[in-house]
Amino acid sequence: MKQDNSRQSDHASLHLQRLRQIEASPAPVYALPSTYPAGHAVAPHHHSRAQLLYPRTGVVMVTSSRGRWMVPPEHALWIPPELEHSVDMIGHVHMHSIYVSPAALPNISANVRVVALTDLARALIVEAVAPPQDNATRSGLIMALLLDEIAKLPELPLGLPFPSEPRLAALCRSFIENPSPIW
Repeated sequence: MKQDNSRQSDHASLHLQRLRQIEASPAPVYALPSTYPAGHAVAPHHHSRAQLLYPRTGVVMVTSSRGRWMVPPEHALWIPPELEHSVDMIGHVHMHSIYVSPAALPNISANVRVVALTDLARALIVEAVAPPQDNATRSGLIMALLLDEIAKLPELPLGLPFPSEPRLAALCRSFIENPSPIW
């Protein structure tokens, strides 16, 4: 049990360190690979950039005040900037995240949405998170093409958005916190 708590603490520290790096980066797009053990939970957090969260393996559940989204492998989730969200890993998760400054895609939807990845988007994400090859021109072209591709990704119905009516939304949040078939 102590070892599990220590691992959770290590992952939490690493997550905070990565958030600081993301926020400090002057680049319009910041790409980051991550690996998480089954059952790992990332505490509620937010960032000033939008996030395209792509689990290459495992399933990710993302929860926010707007709803809950399941993201299976080979799909991605668009999370708008400043939205507080938590992430739960179902199975071992190898994730690629693309963080996009709001100015880089000013006309993209402000809604959370699960999207299907095209073969091109998938390849660009893999290249974006790969270790730098000291070729700024190539990296810039990859990021520019990735931004163009992100804007075109089709939405999939894999979310459970909360209703806009406050009382009904509160009931939905309560159910997610303590699911039970008995009312």
